[in-house]
Amino acid sequence: MLFILVTVLLDMLSFGIIIPVLPKLVEEFLSGDTAQAAVLYGLMGTAWAFMQFFCSPIQGALSDRFGRRPVVLLSNFGLGLDYIVMALAPNVVWLVVGRVISGMASSSFSTAGAYIADVTPPEQRAAAFGKIGMVFGLGFIFGPALGGWLGAIDPRLPFWGAATLSLMNACYGFFVLPESLPPDKRMPFRWARANPVGSLVLLRSHHELFGLATVAFFGYLAHAVLPSVSVLYMGYRYGWGPASVGLMMAGVGLAAMIVQGGLIRPITARFGERRTLLLGLSCGAIGFSVYGIAPEGWIFCLGIPVMAFWGLAGPATQSLMTRHISSSEQGQLQGAIASINGMTGMIGPTLFTQTFAFFIRFDSSLGTQPSTLSTSLDLPGAPFILASLMLLSAAVIAWRTTKEEG
Repeated sequence: MLFILVTVLLDMLSFGIIIPVLPKLVEEFLSGDTAQAAVLYGLMGTAWAFMQFFCSPIQGALSDRFGRRPVVLLSNFGLGLDYIVMALAPNVVWLVVGRVISGMASSSFSTAGAYIADVTPPEQRAAAFGKIGMVFGLGFIFGPALGGWLGAIDPRLPFWGAATLSLMNACYGFFVLPESLPPDKRMPFRWARANPVGSLVLLRSHHELFGLATVAFFGYLAHAVLPSVSVLYMGYRYGWGPASVGLMMAGVGLAAMIVQGGLIRPITARFGERRTLLLGLSCGAIGFSVYGIAPEGWIFCLGIPVMAFWGLAGPATQSLMTRHISSSEQGQLQGAIASINGMTGMIGPTLFTQTFAFFIRFDSSLGTQPSTLSTSLDLPGAPFILASLMLLSAAVIAWRTTKEEG
């Protein structure tokens, strides 16, 4: 566990470092045209998600065939070279190319999930996946902070920092990371399993597995509201500036780390994975509702500790899913889960930003002209309400799907 946690932490730090500077670098290449930069940056995000959708099953199937270690090493090495390309990019086209390559290489997150399933007993997997979530939180707290500091010195410096971390990760893996999948448990590589459609067929092999995959889909889709509209929403409704938003995000990350790092194991041991999953989805739905209806910023903040317990749902879902397949299919399963995440990454940002635009009385297709229908519906929190409804739907599906687990 420690080996793979260090690997994921270094991966997330390198990923988080470039977050504060990449949009600004795109804007710089486009001569300061913020609107055009926003459109292009959104397309880059969609391209990244598409490559995740396409490549995650391939990496998962490769890890089932050749082992987890070589796939993780190649991914980290590829990311390191990619960040160097982005650091040296002479124009925006090279940034787009770099982002596409990043989406391909960072698909190793699915392999990390398979590694966890290899080395952890079934009854402890929820807590293990929770530790992965905690490490994700650490990366997203310290990565952007480090990237902002480096970016203040030179906007290209964060990319060099990310490249250094990724190459260090590759070296760490080469000398330290052990293999987790014994040769006798490996499965031949087949394109029928490795392509996104083929990998998703695995999810139809069991009724429970398909139901849990649907729960994961709604969860990932609902999560897309946070990076898509949170900053715009908090500025529009509460007048928060960058300092307030940054402080709030640090609080969100800290609360999530407490739950995923310290509470998942005792809660799962006390209530079981099924009840833990239902509790997590219910808290997420309530938290999103608070976010959406809060008239004041301090009320919005009250939703943060409630939302933190949504972090129980993801590890419980993954743990339950791993129980329905063999050890030789864990990589394919994690690839399929990552493909689901990639699909929601292509859908979610547009869905939630368009919902937000509509319900603040402005039709995005008309620029600044009021929408006829939305003039009577001033509800800026509509995207969060929509996300809440998604999690409620996921809770109903989870309740019906996991009856036998209870």
